[in-house]
Amino acid sequence: MRIKVKDKGIACGKDVTEKLQKLLQELKDVKEEKILEFEKGEYFISSDNAVKKKLYITNTIGDNEWEKNEEPHLNTVAVLIENVNDLTFEGNGCTFVLDGQMTNVSVIGCKNVVLKDFAIRTVNPDMHEFKVVDKKINYIDFEIDAESRYACIDGKYYFTGKDYCVPFNNKSTSAFWIGRIREDNPNNICRVSHPLLGSYKIKELSPNLFRAYYWLPKKYKKGDRYYCFDVRRKYAGIFVDESENVTLEGISQYFNYSLAVVCQNSKDITIDKCRFAPEKNSSKLMASVADFIQICVCRGLVNIKDNYFEGSGDDCLNVHGIHFPITAYDKNNMTVKFAHLQSHGFNPLRVGDTVKIVDPKTLLGGETAKIISSESVGEKVIKLVLDHEISTPLGYVIEDIDACPDLNFENNVMTRIITRGILVTTSGKVRISNNKFLNTSMHSLLISDDAKSWYESGNVQDVVIENNYFKECPMYNVFVKPENAVHRGCVHKNITIKNNTFDSGEKGGLYFKSTDNIVIEGNVFKGKKRIKSKNSNITKAQ
Repeated sequence: MRIKVKDKGIACGKDVTEKLQKLLQELKDVKEEKILEFEKGEYFISSDNAVKKKLYITNTIGDNEWEKNEEPHLNTVAVLIENVNDLTFEGNGCTFVLDGQMTNVSVIGCKNVVLKDFAIRTVNPDMHEFKVVDKKINYIDFEIDAESRYACIDGKYYFTGKDYCVPFNNKSTSAFWIGRIREDNPNNICRVSHPLLGSYKIKELSPNLFRAYYWLPKKYKKGDRYYCFDVRRKYAGIFVDESENVTLEGISQYFNYSLAVVCQNSKDITIDKCRFAPEKNSSKLMASVADFIQICVCRGLVNIKDNYFEGSGDDCLNVHGIHFPITAYDKNNMTVKFAHLQSHGFNPLRVGDTVKIVDPKTLLGGETAKIISSESVGEKVIKLVLDHEISTPLGYVIEDIDACPDLNFENNVMTRIITRGILVTTSGKVRISNNKFLNTSMHSLLISDDAKSWYESGNVQDVVIENNYFKECPMYNVFVKPENAVHRGCVHKNITIKNNTFDSGEKGGLYFKSTDNIVIEGNVFKGKKRIKSKNSNITKAQ
């Protein structure tokens, strides 16, 4: 069944906010396979008339970050696809132009959905560039990017846009996440303090040109760019929740207000030939406030291939489960909780799944049991009934070992990543091959596992990292470091690193902690060959 949106009154060059949402609502009742066809052109969506919906999105805004005038977890959603099956959302090269702060797309409770061949552009987003154009001992001249809008209110300067009005020096005394890009190394980005920290006066010299005065000289360089934004992750780019067999294909996303893609509690995800990067004619060099892709307690296969990632405010990809601390236990009745402020409000612990009891100090697993009943109590507590009694579980955590997907990350390019390239902690089959890791400011590839801070599980058991190219990484290229406080056995195992090129000069290299059966062969180290390990077993190193 083909549905041309123009036949439903959804026309290029028009605001389609309400008509598009009405059509997507109607598709819930269409049971057959369907293709929703757009024409090439621009479709405008405004936050004024977009859907408002409570969304609990993992690894986004924390409970302690909501402001007094905000209703926690209430999202504005530009495109909401909910309880729709067997849908191809065919963009045909069109662009959705979003005016206002929103989650760009939400796919909730769906099966067999393909989103393909469209771009998402945000009008004047709340991410602003300060570029150093001149400096003297007591002042710095900054140029504001041409896209940003500003106003002088009661003698102070504010960035203004749909749904926001923030001072130039917003949180300047506490910000540590500001992105800095040097003129002599434009593909590298790192976290620094706010460029106006310590400034006591600012004045406008001409449109978009400002002079900031400081009591002490600043170590800024001419040509340096600083990116300022709201780091709270209130919205997301594309959010996939409780869905199965979802494909993102040929999508360009030029900006998002937190993570570009979040998939939680879902199965079989494909991200293919997408581009998450600034628009090609944009002067800005950042595209995402936080990570590009976050995969949390998912299942099946996560297949990420042939994509381009440029300019993130956090990691490129994070694939993980959740460690739930056990708070009460009586025979086979168990109560667990979400422990991190940024993750809760959903229940991934399904009837029939197997949970593993894990010692948070050693991160080693012990007894297992099947779930025969799972019930959410409020946003953070889950009550379980298990198929048999577990001995002495208090003080431990559980992990759902059925919510550990396989990962194929292949033929992708990432550059200008402010932290790490990939974090992966899943016990599924992991293949990372033929990728380019360029200019990660922290470790290119981190295998962690913890039950005391982020509570991101779990242990890897089958990882192959091959035929990748690593360039300009100031830290380790592969960093395997579970957050176990006590070593009573290896947490991770079966990691093969072969036929890669490590081109980070005197830096980069490989590090392993509490890891068994490490195979290193056929790699090229351009510069220093650095391999370190602690409580680990390297079975082959060539």
